[in-house]
Amino acid sequence: MTILVTGILVVVALYFLVPVYWVIIAATKTSEDLFGTNGFWFAENINLIENLTLVLTYDGGIFVRWFANSLLYAGVGSLLATYFAAAGGYALAKYEFRGRNLVFGLILGGVLVPATATALPMFLLFSDLGIANTYWSVLIPSLVSPFGLFLCRIFADASVDTSVLESGRIDGASELKIFHTLALRVMTPALVTVFLFQLVGIWNNYFLPLIMLADTDLYPITLGLNNWNSQTDRLPEFYQLTTGGVLLSVIPLVIAMLVLQRFWRGGLTEGAVKG
Repeated sequence: MTILVTGILVVVALYFLVPVYWVIIAATKTSEDLFGTNGFWFAENINLIENLTLVLTYDGGIFVRWFANSLLYAGVGSLLATYFAAAGGYALAKYEFRGRNLVFGLILGGVLVPATATALPMFLLFSDLGIANTYWSVLIPSLVSPFGLFLCRIFADASVDTSVLESGRIDGASELKIFHTLALRVMTPALVTVFLFQLVGIWNNYFLPLIMLADTDLYPITLGLNNWNSQTDRLPEFYQLTTGGVLLSVIPLVIAMLVLQRFWRGGLTEGAVKG
């Protein structure tokens, strides 16, 4: 049984790692070598540095602008979405109020609605508000994570000890202080999970920026790389730009995963006050 499980895990790992390996290999080749050599092995000449330099300097360094835009959209959106999800989930789990279950049910309904179904109505709304084709048109929808709120509510209900909260109230702490100093520490594993899901989702988001943005200076990496890829038929050198840009685009996600995975470990009651 152990051998079977290990074999399945190896297959799954290869399924995810092979595309990354191909991107690394492709980013070292010229456009001619990309189609004239084995796709899973290096060409005679390694052009990784030249390709990455071309990516970073092409068209006045537009890729750097796209990269910064993606960092803004994904970084700010993920942080604020995680905080709002934690606050909402904590409130739904630990406060008794009329309509609590109805609110939670509506949130569950939001999890089932695909993002593509809401993109066009949001575009029409943002156009009326005059914020279409701005940073806000991509940032504002990124601040809402129904799945994150659902996860935080379940996690807070199971892990945040009510007696610890009562101890804080007895000591005279305000509700906001209790939330920030006690609840958030206990909820760290859930917050990291929500943050990573939101970060990857926003970083890889393509349809929403496609609907909202017309100015190339506002493009995230996904839209910019697709713009380059669409020109490969008439300008083969764009293959080098696209493969090099794809390699650079996955680096922040890899770093985030490696840095944040340690927060999944440790006691779930870290930071709790013992009576």
